[in-house]
Amino acid sequence: MALMITDECINCDVCEPECPNDAISAGDEIYEIDPDRCTECVGFYDEPQCVEVCPVDCIPKDPEHEETHDQLLAKQERLHADD
Repeated sequence: MALMITDECINCDVCEPECPNDAISAGDEIYEIDPDRCTECVGFYDEPQCVEVCPVDCIPKDPEHEETHDQLLAKQERLHADD
């Protein structure tokens, strides 16, 4: 399951540089997570790093993008195949 950023985001800028998949970017009003790039840090860390650093707890799982651990790992491998 990809993650999402809710309206509680305070645009503190701490999440974006933590993402190993470059899935987080500044949106019109708050930061956004690209579900096609988000792997919840599977393949890199035990916990999503954006969630770990978020001071307002505004990064839940996105119920519209459910994925298994194996699917997230396959996505991570596909995204970083050329690394």
